[in-house]
Formats: sequence, structure tokens, C-alpha cells
Amino acid sequence: MDGKTVAAAGPGASRDEPVLDRLGRRLHDLRISVTDRCNFRCIYCMPREVYGRDFAFLPRGQVLTFEEIVRLARLFAGEGVEKLRITGGEPLVRRDLPDLIAMLAEVRRIDGGPVDLTLTTNGSALRSLAGALRDAGLGRITVSLDSLDEETFRAMNGVDYPVSKVLDGIAAAREAGFGPIKVNMVVRRGINEASIVPMARWARSEGHILRFIEYMDVGHSNGWRLDEVVPASEIVAAISAEMPLEPIAPNYPGEVADRWAYAGGDGEVGVIASVTAPFCGACTRARISADGQLYTCLFAVKGTDLRDLARSGVTDAELTDAIRVVWSIRADRYSELRSEATADLPRVEMFAMGG
Repeated sequence: MDGKTVAAAGPGASRDEPVLDRLGRRLHDLRISVTDRCNFRCIYCMPREVYGRDFAFLPRGQVLTFEEIVRLARLFAGEGVEKLRITGGEPLVRRDLPDLIAMLAEVRRIDGGPVDLTLTTNGSALRSLAGALRDAGLGRITVSLDSLDEETFRAMNGVDYPVSKVLDGIAAAREAGFGPIKVNMVVRRGINEASIVPMARWARSEGHILRFIEYMDVGHSNGWRLDEVVPASEIVAAISAEMPLEPIAPNYPGEVADRWAYAGGDGEVGVIASVTAPFCGACTRARISADGQLYTCLFAVKGTDLRDLARSGVTDAELTDAIRVVWSIRADRYSELRSEATADLPRVEMFAMGG
């Protein structure tokens, strides 16, 4: 792509200022999936009945190499990205992941400072890897944990994995120097809403930051239904009945979670309400899948292939131009438009793009 292509792409295409999309949103966060594989089969992401033993995941040659991931991360940082989140699938199943973290820790923001380097994991391999990840330069860790109740957790992860091992992984992360640790809980009515208050009670006592996530219609495999969504307001009310909460300001513009502090001042919780209170208008996130597809929305129908473009021998400037074009024509706001008419539109599955 040449300069004329970029200039014609729309608002924010000039290299003299950060690229903006059609709604005036800048690039701030980049989520990079390092693998489409996962050792769990969570019912809201990769249900076992769909992703069984015979499911064909990406061949190794189609997955981005570490060098390709770092190149893209560096170019995105040059366009204003300040936060890199490593995801999957389950990122800790990617061999030699600490080596990649060490490489990404060298990426710098436009102002020369280090990027905010984070990782989301199911916690199953943290006991063995937390120390190496910390030493490599990982800044923060988020662990997915949907219940402390053994029966509920085993049912939700789809592989009968015990909650005690995830808790041990969280303990290992704390021992390695991570903290405060964020914990994500997807809430699905009829499955784990009874775990809301016990999870809040536990996270508060342990000093973790708990994030509740409304059950979302990402992809099609999870059989999403609106009546299985537990609204953010209901979650906050349930916690406040025992531990009063007060709203607090976001950490930065575009933060997805509504934040609430305990009235006693010791800790906070957050609620990601993409179904009942969409926040698309402030969305500053892009996603790169394990095979190098660039997605500008969690509910995307398709992506833009950066892998094959990068492997074709283009220069950094040409690859950057392609990124800027994609962002400058972006107008995604699915959650604000969600309706019966959009419910059955084709969408990429969450595990494939790195939720």
C-alpha cells in the first residue's frame, strides 16, 4: 500500500497524529492470541460437544512465530498502542512462552516507555510458569475463575479440572511477585450466579481484583441466550447487600469494566456489561488471532490477514499502512446494535481471536 491509499482511507490516516477510526476512537489496547488451543473446554467458549478430540486446530505453520508477533506488536506500539495482552486459547500451552514475553518486554510506546504487558490465563500452568513469566518481564496476570464451588467449576471448565489447582496457580503468581491479581468470572444464569457473592468475599479477603463478565453472544458455539445473562446491576446489588459498594472512576478512557470500591476502602470489583450496558463508543481495542488475522471487534464477522502480508516481504512501513487503513475505516459497535436481527449473523469464535 502506498501513501495515497492511506490518505484515502478516511479520518485519522495522516502519520502526523494517531490514527482514529470513523467514530473518533484511537488505538490503545492490542490483544494477541498466541495459540488457538486450550486444555479447558469452558461451556461459554469451547464447549466439548463442538471442540472434541477430532477438532482440527491450526497447523503449526499457520500460527504466528514469536518474531512475527513481536514485529506486529512493535508496529502497533508505534501507532499508539500502550497495552499488550497475551491471550489464547490458553496462552500457557504455547511452548517457550516466557521467551516471547522477554521479547515483548522490549517493545516501547511512542513516548519511549515500556508497554503495559499483561496475560490472561486459566491458571492451570501457573505453578510451573509464573516465576519464569515474571522474570521475563510480564507485568500483570489475569486468571479466569468462574466459581469456587468444586462441582460448579468442574462443570464449567468442561474437563473436570479441580478448582484447587487454579487457586494454587494464583498463589504461585502471587509468590512470583504479581499483584494485585485480576480474576475474571463469567456469570451465566442457572449455572454459577450463586457463586457471585462467595467469589467477591474471597477476592476481597485475598486482595485480588475481581471482574464479573456478563455472558456474551461471542461466536455461535456457546448456545447463547439473553435469558441466561445476569445483568451487571443484579451482580452489583447482590454484592452490595452484604458488602456495600461505591462507584469509582475508570483507570483510563475506554476501560471496559465499570469499577466499584468497597465502602470500607479495602479493594474493588468491576463488572463488564457488554450486553446490558454496551461501551462500544469508547472501545480502543484491536485483536490479532493466532494465525495473524486482525479483528477490530470481539463480535467480528471476519478479519484482515496480516500474517500473509507480513510473510510476503512487505516493509514495516507498508505493514503499518495496512494496519492504519483497517483502523481508520473501522465503525464497529455491535453491542450497541445488538438485536434479533443481528443474533444469527456469522461471527468468529472467541477462542480463535483471543477474547
